[in-house]
Amino acid sequence: MSKTKQKIAFAILIAIFLSAFEGVVVSTAAPVIVKSLHNFEMISWIFSLYLLASAVSTPIYGKLADLYGRKRMFIIGILIFLVGSILCGLAQSMLQLVLFRAVQGMGAGAILTIGFTIIGDIFTLEERSIVQGGISTVWGVAGLIGPLLGGFLIDNLSWHWIFFVNIPLCIFCIYILSRYVHEQKPTKHPKIDYLGALLLSIAIGSFLYGVMTISGDFVLGMILFIITTISGIIFYLQETKTPEPIVPLFILNRSSLVVNAVTFGVSFILIANSVYLPLHIQSIMGYSATVAGLSLIGTSAAWFLSSVSLARLMKKFEAKYIVMCACAILIFSCCLINSLHIDSPLWQMAIYVFFFGFGFSGTLNTLTFIVQDSVSYDKRGAAVGINMLTRTLAQTIGVTVLGAVINVYADIFISEHNLSGITMQNFYDNTAPMYYELLREALFFALNHVYLINIAAAAVCFVLAYFVPKYQQQNQ
Repeated sequence: MSKTKQKIAFAILIAIFLSAFEGVVVSTAAPVIVKSLHNFEMISWIFSLYLLASAVSTPIYGKLADLYGRKRMFIIGILIFLVGSILCGLAQSMLQLVLFRAVQGMGAGAILTIGFTIIGDIFTLEERSIVQGGISTVWGVAGLIGPLLGGFLIDNLSWHWIFFVNIPLCIFCIYILSRYVHEQKPTKHPKIDYLGALLLSIAIGSFLYGVMTISGDFVLGMILFIITTISGIIFYLQETKTPEPIVPLFILNRSSLVVNAVTFGVSFILIANSVYLPLHIQSIMGYSATVAGLSLIGTSAAWFLSSVSLARLMKKFEAKYIVMCACAILIFSCCLINSLHIDSPLWQMAIYVFFFGFGFSGTLNTLTFIVQDSVSYDKRGAAVGINMLTRTLAQTIGVTVLGAVINVYADIFISEHNLSGITMQNFYDNTAPMYYELLREALFFALNHVYLINIAAAAVCFVLAYFVPKYQQQNQ
């Protein structure tokens, strides 16, 4: 890999680190932010609006990157993220912070989509194996550093600085990208499908908000799903007649649907691990957030090790067999996690999560290679955008569904033991110490059902993997 490519890869990794770090550090700072801005009711919107803005903008950025060029749109996305970060740091009320987080999310939507698109443009298959393996390591490092750096900034400066720390990193990324990324000239007279972009935004936004709210307000959730259906149908009709559709319909063929279906299932398992394994280590095993982060770093290490050799494997074996083997590893890993007892030692968890890295690398990286190389240069941004949107949808649905599973099965356990007036909130607040062990068992009981769902999801992905298309390099 040339020095120029190394610098481009480093800049992309820094940009992706910003996205990963931001999610972790804001979660760490949330209690302090609520105390400072005096508005607990809006705390969930700090995360929800950021996620909504990011998801809505993801496929749009992919198409704009095809029309106007990757470098230009990537830099614009980072600039929007930078402006959003500065505004968040200057926020004086929770309403301001929530709105500015939406601006930040609009910028974040460009980072993964265009980052993976540039990787597909510039790097060879072997080089992509290393770079995309590095991305998984970046996520792991961000998860470890986020709470530490966030705590330091909050304790020694203020919560505002968790946003200001993005400024030098954003400027560095923009400098490297503007200097070293060279690309084909975009379309001279691009035509933007504004109506399609609006309809797609409404469909995605109403769907995600419906998923987030349906457990608390069923009627509102159903209304939002109806809006999603209507706007989705109109969007499809619009895309069939516009010269430059936001989502070219030929991308949504059988092969693409299979790839994105497996991506959805694996991303579902990934978000379950990211959210609930740390909860298991901290609340069931009794360790700190830092220890939890260190214990789970094995997944990122295995992901990187596996990625390095993935390109060679893809030249020897069909992609579907690699994905099937990786799904089998995920099934095995999920079964190992489900076999843990309530008093199992931490070292067992640390060993078991190591295997997840091979499963996630063999599935998500291989599928990303297929998406990057299944279309020509001028359609790659749109294809990658749809794939990144699939990951976001899986994560949003995963957190919502599995959160409901946790609550339902914890309540079942509590009711079976006749703990009248006791809830899991008593466990976290330590306001019912005499019931601590029973509530701990209730959480463990609920988490076991999450792990069973993961096993089922991995099994479905294994079956679907048989239909994954062959890897086929397209002419640039």
